[in-house]
Amino acid sequence: QARLVESGGGLVQAGGSLRLSCQASRRTFSGNAMGWFRQAPGKQREFIAAISWSGDDTFHADSVKGRFTISKDNAKSKLDQQMNRLKTEEKEIYYCAAGESESWRGLYEYFGQGNQVTVSS
Repeated sequence: QARLVESGGGLVQAGGSLRLSCQASRRTFSGNAMGWFRQAPGKQREFIAAISWSGDDTFHADSVKGRFTISKDNAKSKLDQQMNRLKTEEKEIYYCAAGESESWRGLYEYFGQGNQVTVSS
């Protein structure tokens, strides 16, 4: 059974930083790309970052490029996202997700429970 548990969300002032983590089960993590999504109330889920199984290929959406950095530790089955210079409009629920292939360009079939990030002005 897929298991993804996010941590690290919370409250931060605009311009500040947070680091999200996602602990996955080895079965869910191994051999698969991993990604981060986010969703605000009433809006569609946005795909913001991803990393291939090998770690050699990453993706960051234009909305977060230069501010967010995805990384992972294959030995620990752990995914991270460093988020810098956060904006008030980025107050959303952030989800980690496991892909169904090695490439981040594939589909994402498993999602964590979500972690609230609140950015105050």
